[in-house]
Amino acid sequence: MERRTGTISRGIRCPIIRQGDDLAQIVCNSVIEAAEIDGFELRDKDVVAVTESIVARSQGNYASVDAIAKDVREKLGGGTIGVIFPILSRNRFAICLRGIAMGAKKVVLMLSYPSDEVGNHLLTLDQLDDAGINPYSDVLSLEKYRELFGENKHEFTGVDYVDYYSQIITEAGAEAEVVFANQAKTILDYADCVLTCDIHTRARTKRILKAAGAKVVCGLDDILTSSVDGSGFNEKFGLLGSNKSTEDSIKLFPKDCTDFVYKTQELLKEASGKNIEVMVYGDGAFKDPQGKIWELADPCVSPAYTAGLSGTPNELKLKYLADNDFKDLSGDALKEAISKKIEEKDGSSLVGNMAAQGTTPRQFTDLIGSLCDLTSGSGDKGTPVVLVQGYFDNYTN
Repeated sequence: MERRTGTISRGIRCPIIRQGDDLAQIVCNSVIEAAEIDGFELRDKDVVAVTESIVARSQGNYASVDAIAKDVREKLGGGTIGVIFPILSRNRFAICLRGIAMGAKKVVLMLSYPSDEVGNHLLTLDQLDDAGINPYSDVLSLEKYRELFGENKHEFTGVDYVDYYSQIITEAGAEAEVVFANQAKTILDYADCVLTCDIHTRARTKRILKAAGAKVVCGLDDILTSSVDGSGFNEKFGLLGSNKSTEDSIKLFPKDCTDFVYKTQELLKEASGKNIEVMVYGDGAFKDPQGKIWELADPCVSPAYTAGLSGTPNELKLKYLADNDFKDLSGDALKEAISKKIEEKDGSSLVGNMAAQGTTPRQFTDLIGSLCDLTSGSGDKGTPVVLVQGYFDNYTN
């Protein structure tokens, strides 16, 4: 009988993961048991995706605010530090800011406006228009910001991040000054040692600051790139991708995940006989239409994946074929013609082919990781592993 389903995404329940657990074996066992209990079959080219959170937890990749402070002090001098373009997040940045402030005498906090890099808004564009403010050129002091806009609380969290971040800095023992600007070199009017906290634009920001004469320039990806007094670290991403663990510590983005994904793939092959792809995923790459927040606060969607997940889709648009090439066909004749067209694909790129328009060639790992992030959620579902089936199928399978 012809299969009538395409892509299926299943959240897989797992035990609570602790440091030192054999995560690859736990993931394998959890997937195999789910298939047996819920009565579905594993197939070649299935994808098992594991959230970065439990990978980092199994690695014990944690660090304290004291470790952050020590590294910041050593790399940026411990005096006045310009901290620019952070995202507005209690979970992602607030505790990092505490450690940063502990490593400085004064923090000049420069916030982008009307929103941060991932879409958390301080203000609306309408507010800027009404006030006659040009966000591309105008620099606002805290006093001017309050005079024009007063208190602005985040739509979802109810937090006034300007006040919240200021309090974190002063409670950590540093002097706080807040300015609002979108040109990176503006910070050099206040400090020549700069920690840039943007995620996806960090390379450009560093380049601009160095060219403008900054004395020291670091990014969050330059802090905790090696262990400080036995702390966790991430050689490639530093503090990027970290999350709050406790009031005094963070969980870093996982490191060295490649061995993990291939070990998990091998165990799944032994247990099921199937060639299953494995990836680690963090934030999905999508935007919330209500809050205007772009979800991707991690430095990448997937820090590690098996070889079969490299590449981008190379697909034909069925509705284009039905409305153009085969507009005079219907029923079985239409199905046969479209199926033949798909089977004739030879692996060469379809970019630029009109029959492929609308099939944006994003990376498989970004697409699948986004699906998995939506499936697992970030709360109490208890499914940090996601099984995706049928993703690489097409109309002819």
